[in-house]
Amino acid sequence: FWPWIAMHITQLNRECLLHLFSFLDKSSRKSLGQTCQRLLEVFQDPSLWSLLSFHSPVELKKDNFLLGAALKYLSICWHSSRVKVCNIEDWMKSSFQKDICSKHENTVNEFLLQVCNRCPNLLSLTLSGCGHVTDYYLMLLLKCCPNLKILKLENCVRITDQTLEAVTLYGGSLHTLHVDFCRNITQAGLEKVRKKHPSIMLKAEKSASMIPDCKPEEKLVLERMRRKFVQQ
Repeated sequence: FWPWIAMHITQLNRECLLHLFSFLDKSSRKSLGQTCQRLLEVFQDPSLWSLLSFHSPVELKKDNFLLGAALKYLSICWHSSRVKVCNIEDWMKSSFQKDICSKHENTVNEFLLQVCNRCPNLLSLTLSGCGHVTDYYLMLLLKCCPNLKILKLENCVRITDQTLEAVTLYGGSLHTLHVDFCRNITQAGLEKVRKKHPSIMLKAEKSASMIPDCKPEEKLVLERMRRKFVQQ
């Protein structure tokens, strides 16, 4: 039998170290990378960062990940009670809630802008529960990431038919588009996508049947019309 020989982690070759790092979460990778120069170089290897997933706005501001041309798959999904505030219509929010939402919006939009500038090879983007993402930044992302094949939006309440219009203009590589529970998407917008890009696998669960955002006085008019119809 061969005797057991102790080996330090830094004696592993680069391929083995990258494989080891791939099993760690972002914070663990960062911590391990701070132990020595060799492991820091592994942490900074672009090939380690082809997939990123985030579960709170705070995570977007940390320095425990790298954004670069190697990024192919990006997921931003959160559903905490503090973030859900951003799904409320603006006129219903208190000053405190508006302040929270403003901070979330700035954080997310700044991050997406970095993705636009640094990640031209992005293939898949999933945004779920992101009530602060706007049409403008999705349009910008579609223009800057021409290879994007999968776009999944769920409960993104500020997304409108303008995003669908951007898909018809800049989403030439898209083959999958989900806009589930996005209350400001209309049936007309969906039909336009189907007409211009019939090959896209389009899914829009509940979106076109939800009540869109509108001002209080508009809601009052709609309610009066509903009552009048019921009384007939």
